[in-house]
Amino acid sequence: MELVKIAKTNLRNNLKKKLSQMTASEIAEQSKIITNKILSHPVYTRSNRVSIYLSMDSEVQTNSIVENIFDSEKICFIPKYNKSEMLMVNIKSIDELNSLPKTSWNISQPADDDVREDALTTGGLDLIIVPGLGFTMDGKRLGRGKGYYDRCITEYKKKYPFSNLKTIGLAFSEQICDDIPMSQEDSLIDYLICP
Repeated sequence: MELVKIAKTNLRNNLKKKLSQMTASEIAEQSKIITNKILSHPVYTRSNRVSIYLSMDSEVQTNSIVENIFDSEKICFIPKYNKSEMLMVNIKSIDELNSLPKTSWNISQPADDDVREDALTTGGLDLIIVPGLGFTMDGKRLGRGKGYYDRCITEYKKKYPFSNLKTIGLAFSEQICDDIPMSQEDSLIDYLICP
């Protein structure tokens, strides 16, 4: 178990270094290709209740995907984190999204006292679009080490065992790994979209 932890930490550091060397135009260019791919992906087009992460500068940029969720009248959920858990909460419009406060990570999310519809208690999700530091082509994912997404996906699958929840990871070419060490708590993702 300890070896897996060490291996993950080393891999995280390598991937963070690779990502820090990407230029803004490389990030924009790859994000555009990935966005076009996901918007035409059958799982995305079929999904109605979609959870999407709001991207940090070093992640695949999701602004255009968020816009498309609203344009295609899907129901949009975004992560709301606190110290121990992550909820997927409903956002009704781009304007509403733009008015949200920023966290210390510079990510928009509703304030603690801003109570919103939580997808887990109101019917689940069709699709969770998942960020990560590293991915393998066969669905292994390396997050930032807090386990938010793994716990969240496990929780949804437990509460809605017969739902058709799918997960899609978005990754730059730089984030594709040959292998990623896994522990029991780690969830595999269903699809990976990269340039």
